[in-house]
Amino acid sequence: MRLLAVILLVLIALLQHPLWLGKGGWLRVWDVDRQLQQQKESNGKLEMRNAGLDAEVRDLKQGYDAIEERARFELGMVKQDEVFVQIPDKPASEKTVAPAAEKPAIATAPARPAKR
Repeated sequence: MRLLAVILLVLIALLQHPLWLGKGGWLRVWDVDRQLQQQKESNGKLEMRNAGLDAEVRDLKQGYDAIEERARFELGMVKQDEVFVQIPDKPASEKTVAPAAEKPAIATAPARPAKR
């Protein structure tokens, strides 16, 4: 009777092996599902980027406002009879490199005479 129980346990283990570790087993399914979720997240980010680029292309094709904005900000162009004024963020004196702080000297203790 004990031999029959051992044989049945081994048979069940052999039947379970492909379910868990085989080519289409649960572990493989979980791994593929995780990869699928990562790919969906990546695709969502790329779709948002593509939508923004598509809107920018439509703006450039349809109107001159987007072209003018790019010319002003990226190329620094101005219209005729316009005056360009640039205000720096920080004064020039603050942009200079501050002198390096002096390193404190390392104090060393005098050598003690050996006790006898």
